[in-house]
Amino acid sequence: MIDPQEFARLRAEVEEWVRGPGEDWAERIEETGEVPEELWTELNDRGYLRMAAPVEYGGRGLGFVQWMELMDVFSRSHGSVRMIVHVVNGIWRAMDGHADEEQRKRFVIPAITGEIKVAFTLTEPGNGTGADITTSVEREGDTYYLSGRKHLITFGVRCDYWLLLARLEGSAGGEGTVALMVPRDAAGVTVEDTSNTMGVTGTDHARLTFDRTPVPVGNRLGREGEGLEVFLGGFLTPSRISVAMSCVGLAARAQELAVGYARERVTFGKALAQRQAIQFMLAENQADIEAARQLVLHAARRYEEGAADASLQSSMAKMHAVTMLTAVTDKALQVHGGLGYWKSEKIERVYRDARAQRFEEGTNEIQKTVVFRELLRAAGGLKGAGR
Repeated sequence: MIDPQEFARLRAEVEEWVRGPGEDWAERIEETGEVPEELWTELNDRGYLRMAAPVEYGGRGLGFVQWMELMDVFSRSHGSVRMIVHVVNGIWRAMDGHADEEQRKRFVIPAITGEIKVAFTLTEPGNGTGADITTSVEREGDTYYLSGRKHLITFGVRCDYWLLLARLEGSAGGEGTVALMVPRDAAGVTVEDTSNTMGVTGTDHARLTFDRTPVPVGNRLGREGEGLEVFLGGFLTPSRISVAMSCVGLAARAQELAVGYARERVTFGKALAQRQAIQFMLAENQADIEAARQLVLHAARRYEEGAADASLQSSMAKMHAVTMLTAVTDKALQVHGGLGYWKSEKIERVYRDARAQRFEEGTNEIQKTVVFRELLRAAGGLKGAGR
């Protein structure tokens, strides 16, 4: 954690970048449909991709709550800018918690300093995103042979490594899962670019097929059977909080655009902002945004403290923030009237980008399942279960 004065200066710097160069990048990305490597370089050179990492790893050393306050700001930029800073500032945690010293030097620190790009590789086309995965490995000596499919893999095309969850052949459930660092240039891999998405334009996504792809056993993070722990505890809990704060930031941007439009747009001799229907919509938006922000910050504090209910808090925050974002962006677009549907208006891009948050790091249905599971566990489980 850095001191409040230094943090205030850093926040002001990020706000200035988002409103200036960040908007220039947004326009360029929307025009070309691509995120150029120069954007990654600029974000890395400015230190924005290692904000939350420890100083001894080359990071800025922000506390998690401080980092979430900056995610609020970054999320007011283009969806692809937000995606880059969100993923890179978080994926090192999943690796670091189970890496040995040699792996820390090979994978964790280079990911933080920008020498390598790592893609979180969990979701499969025929399964969910947890213990039901079927991508498997067979071990022969010091080599795993990886077979299976993954899809919706963010940065799966341009990465240097896939941080991938698989299971030992013949295992079931959480047992036998392994977390592997799979080189992008490994043999037996087919990479299909599936980047043509509704929003978050320019962020690359991939569908991957592995056909007995060789992966050194030395590229396994943690022990056999700890794969789910690497992915769920090491990444998803803080990442859900980060996505929740992304919802808050994007909603704040939508609100800003709606208020600005309502002040300027005149119909029948009156500004929209003078009409009670519009006033009520914007007042509701503001209250909903602030309520979500405080819930997310509470979840961030619980995670930073290492609290037992951090997983519960992260899913509640993500669930609530997504619902809020959906309502706020819909009303913000409505304030713009028909013009908001046109790509000439920034609200159109915000509206498209917002839809991605509904499934990122798990749908609301998944979050509700997690919340109820934790709620039931705290209550002592089902009465009479197992009898």
